[in-house]
Amino acid sequence: MIAKKSIKNLILAVLFALPLFATAGGSSEKGKEKEFNVVEMIMHHIADSHEWHIYGEGDESVSIPLPVILYTDNGLVTFMSSEFHHDDSGHHIVTKNGMNFVRNHGKIYQLDAGQKEVNFDHETHAITNGKKPLDFSITKNVTSMFISIILILLIFTSIARSYKKSLVPTGFAGLMEPLILFVRDDIAKSLIDEKKYMKYVPYLLTLFFFIWVNNLLGLVPTGANLTGNIATTMVLAVLTLLIVNFSGNAHYWKHIFWMPGVPAPIKLVLAPIEFAGIFIKPFALMIRLFANITAGHIIILSLISLIFIFKLAGTPSILLAIFIMILEFVVAFVQAYIFTFLTALFIGMAVEDAHH
Repeated sequence: MIAKKSIKNLILAVLFALPLFATAGGSSEKGKEKEFNVVEMIMHHIADSHEWHIYGEGDESVSIPLPVILYTDNGLVTFMSSEFHHDDSGHHIVTKNGMNFVRNHGKIYQLDAGQKEVNFDHETHAITNGKKPLDFSITKNVTSMFISIILILLIFTSIARSYKKSLVPTGFAGLMEPLILFVRDDIAKSLIDEKKYMKYVPYLLTLFFFIWVNNLLGLVPTGANLTGNIATTMVLAVLTLLIVNFSGNAHYWKHIFWMPGVPAPIKLVLAPIEFAGIFIKPFALMIRLFANITAGHIIILSLISLIFIFKLAGTPSILLAIFIMILEFVVAFVQAYIFTFLTALFIGMAVEDAHH
């Protein structure tokens, strides 16, 4: 009973601490009150960045600097993001290898040769006298991805060591076994041919735990919004697209381009639609995961913002924010399940043998 209460109190403490981290964009700068911009604060927290922001704003902010890696016409340039001095307005210039760089709204620009001043387009707020070098920086999202990979490796290597000692799972292995069996039996085995499903279990397990772990990490205060980044979900969708179509047998491709049992004129109409479906299905996977995770973050931050807009009158919104936060823990699992389930379904359709 005591242990349960301690865990409950810990969870509540973390949830109530969320506003302290999530509202860094509304802090004052050099003792002066600054107008609270809800859109700016929300976009700042769901977007990727070149440093891991903890709290504060401007020169008073506390952040973990990350490596900036740029490929320019004159070769590779590397430096730490702290050299921008927490300035995202495009005014602070970093000089490296005789080249000048500025950062504006999360994008790094290389100024034209000889230029030491920043020219802005006041309508688009873009830098007009610079160009974007290829950016291979270790950003917040990339760092979060490395953390999740390390966590997953630690989890599964510990489970593997446990099974080497005994086939009867104990401790942490016993806790994780139902999830592993769930993916293997209830997803892979139920949707893919029994003779072929084991070939795809490693990918489905990796997919499920990668999405789930990163969904959970995104709910940690100051955590990265990796699975709410469309570039991440696009890569996952492309992997599914490649695996499904490279696994497709003759029966699968025949049903796409020349469906059996359908009149020829109808086949000519359906074939382009079925071909488009090859790309539409993974595209739907990409958008579904991206939209659901991003929407959850935006709702939570919007509810917390009501406190700073309406002051004490907005305090009850924290209760609704906590409810949504708890709901997001369920969504984190559900979205990992849906992505993995639909991937297994598409694979099962691609490798299914013809029935006569």
